[in-house]
Amino acid sequence: MDTSSKENIQLFCKNSAQPVGRTSLKTEYPSSEEKQPCCGELKLFLGALSFVYFAKALAEGYLKSTITQIERRFDIPSSLVGVIDGSFEIGNLLVITFVSYFGAKLHRPKIIGAGCLIMGVGTLLIAMPQFFMDQYKYERYSSFPNSTLSISPCLLESSSQLPISVLEKSQSKISDGCVQTVAIIGPIFGFLLGSLCAKLYVDIGFVNLDHITITPKDPQWVGAWWLGYLIAGIISLLAAVPFWCLPKSLPRPQSGEDSNSSTEKSKFIIDDHTDYQTPHGEKAKIMEMAKDFLPSLKNLFGNPVYFLYLCTSTVQFNSLFGMVTYKPKYIEQQYGQSSSKANFVIGLINIPAVALGIFSGGIVMKKFRISVCGAAKLYLGSSVFGYLLFLSLFALGCENSDVAGLTVSYQGTKPVSYHERALFSDCNSRCKCSETKWEPMCGENGITYASACLAGCQASNRSGKNIIFYNCTCVGIAASKSGNSSGIVGRCQKDNECPQMFLYFLIISVITSYTLSLGGIPGYILLLRCIKPQLKSFALGIYTLAIRVLAGIPAPVYFGVLIDTSCLKWGFKRCGSRGSCRLYDSNAFRHIYLGLTVILGTVSIFLSMAVLFILKKNYVSKHRSFITKRDRTMVSERFLKENCTTNDHLLQPNYWPGKETRL
Repeated sequence: MDTSSKENIQLFCKNSAQPVGRTSLKTEYPSSEEKQPCCGELKLFLGALSFVYFAKALAEGYLKSTITQIERRFDIPSSLVGVIDGSFEIGNLLVITFVSYFGAKLHRPKIIGAGCLIMGVGTLLIAMPQFFMDQYKYERYSSFPNSTLSISPCLLESSSQLPISVLEKSQSKISDGCVQTVAIIGPIFGFLLGSLCAKLYVDIGFVNLDHITITPKDPQWVGAWWLGYLIAGIISLLAAVPFWCLPKSLPRPQSGEDSNSSTEKSKFIIDDHTDYQTPHGEKAKIMEMAKDFLPSLKNLFGNPVYFLYLCTSTVQFNSLFGMVTYKPKYIEQQYGQSSSKANFVIGLINIPAVALGIFSGGIVMKKFRISVCGAAKLYLGSSVFGYLLFLSLFALGCENSDVAGLTVSYQGTKPVSYHERALFSDCNSRCKCSETKWEPMCGENGITYASACLAGCQASNRSGKNIIFYNCTCVGIAASKSGNSSGIVGRCQKDNECPQMFLYFLIISVITSYTLSLGGIPGYILLLRCIKPQLKSFALGIYTLAIRVLAGIPAPVYFGVLIDTSCLKWGFKRCGSRGSCRLYDSNAFRHIYLGLTVILGTVSIFLSMAVLFILKKNYVSKHRSFITKRDRTMVSERFLKENCTTNDHLLQPNYWPGKETRL
């Protein structure tokens, strides 16, 4: 049996709390009665922990899927949505460092169970605003009766019109293996749940759906965002139950480790003789553990490989968090897809590609027995190729929709000069329309108008949920026709090439997600192997804290702030303050969203190179030091042996050559 096979078997046996190494006959061949309780508790713990990871990942994935729904429901900009998304990580600031440090010495199952309860209650609280707010009111001709009626949008707008001066004044006022796999499955169900809830109207169960005049394809549609939080919260509460039935720790048999299993560690990490573990049989005290907190923290940050890898991961996760948070929004705005379809595509295509990439990275590490330096190279290579593929997405965008006064002129020509009065033209001057309202209408000329009033429509006809506008003077001018033309409620579809671009985008996005995730397991192995065993729990806690604080919180915020700069048409609340963006500049949105992701990814690549350089330097130097020390020991032992033999020969009066052979 080779060394690698021995290591794998020992690792499996160790994780299963079974005896390994050279032990007594009783320890090496335990009875079935001794095995079953330990294995049963271990399986129960792994199953419960996997369920917790699933619940947590489900809630986080669902939060990402509801970004656009929350933005429209509460009429807020992307920057504020980013603050909301980042606040999901703020709770970790208070507890994660201390839990990771003290949790290794206290009753871990109960700590996990308490955390699940808190997580479940917090998830339920996210849905509570729905039950204390008024019903959702979208900007639409909802006052029309169900029967067929002819009415003039132009007169309708002007009758309730505020003075323009008032409007202008008001305008000035976001154990590895099965556990990690389940953690990837969670977001899949989170996005699929988001897709399902996005198809349901936000006030379902509170209003008569027959009176709703918009569909899920409408830009103003808001799905039942709150429903998924109730489901995720209940699942988190259920996940806490098994941990209250588990013991503090599983029994560990007395065993010795094979020297071959620690060969690589002995070459890379030279441990000192400081023992941070609590002596066997003694109860750990909080004050004694607290004294070692700062020395342990200093020890971690004094490790150059750990510190550089921490910086690398922080920058890369800034890129990934920002990209994932606004990916549904990007698909909606860039390719004209509905929220439901965007979430469905991400959950069913992108996240499985990430799961497959992580799994493939683990298989490669195991099959080819990749060393620490090899893991760093694989981590670097996946990042380089992943972000190179990501660059191709710049060419897979759709042009701006033709919106009169915003992206094209009222005559249908491009470009249009952006100014405050761009929405007004001679064709709608007599209507006295509001420039703050966003009630999009698609003219038969293929141009979208901010409202039927701004299109100069003189009459409208509604039958059921369908509203058709007639005698629209602005539509007729842009269509180069004599007379007036008509239009229907809603925005016009993107150009004919956009669906094809969306298909290409999905293909490249899947390949990119797979490539970037290939480095997940190698990077994680690198993290574990560059630190001392007694500091692993603490190191993982600091790593998780840094990722959440320095990436999970700020990334959605500044991504949202920059995305807001590409807005062409803002909505306004009743009080006059600015609401959510109604229309984005597709080109600017694409360059900001993709450009920021690539810039951060490039910085992480250079930091990864630094990690590999330091790792090689430390690995080679310590390997040489180890070999030199071993050689010196062998030489000194040989020298002593020869000297002792010579002296013995000289002291023996009856010594003759060949005596040892004869004896």
